[in-house]
Amino acid sequence: MDALAKEFSGGDFEEKQKFSALISEGRIITAPILFVKPLTYMNRSGEALRKIVDFYKLDPKSQLLVLCDDVDLPLGEVRVRMKGGPGTHNGLKSIVEIFGEDFPRIRIGLGAHPSGDALSAWVLSIPSPADQKIISKALRELPELVRRTVLGSSAM
Repeated sequence: MDALAKEFSGGDFEEKQKFSALISEGRIITAPILFVKPLTYMNRSGEALRKIVDFYKLDPKSQLLVLCDDVDLPLGEVRVRMKGGPGTHNGLKSIVEIFGEDFPRIRIGLGAHPSGDALSAWVLSIPSPADQKIISKALRELPELVRRTVLGSSAM
């Protein structure tokens, strides 16, 4: 989120208690963008997004784009979907419970976690240098994917 906010001229993130999130504002050409980092637990991400969608009267189908990691995708793989189920991702489950499955999302693959390790501890750990290179390459793709997804959605 930090890299995307920087790419699209967002400023620093500010805590907005009424949204239970950190927010930065930016633009993609003329489209205003809010970059949101929910401060809720991940499995309650939908609660923060509900506050924002309600306050700004947004249509989740065309004015919400969720970015998340995904252990069900190979390391470094990036997928864009305009709708779909949450898979095993608890953050997406929270969002789907509130908005249904009809919202765009970009998922960034972390690969399968090692057996025996707690999933949450592994996801929050620092990746190995080799994994960091793969993840960094995937993250460099994000600005263009976000740009195309947002501008494509605004044409609907």
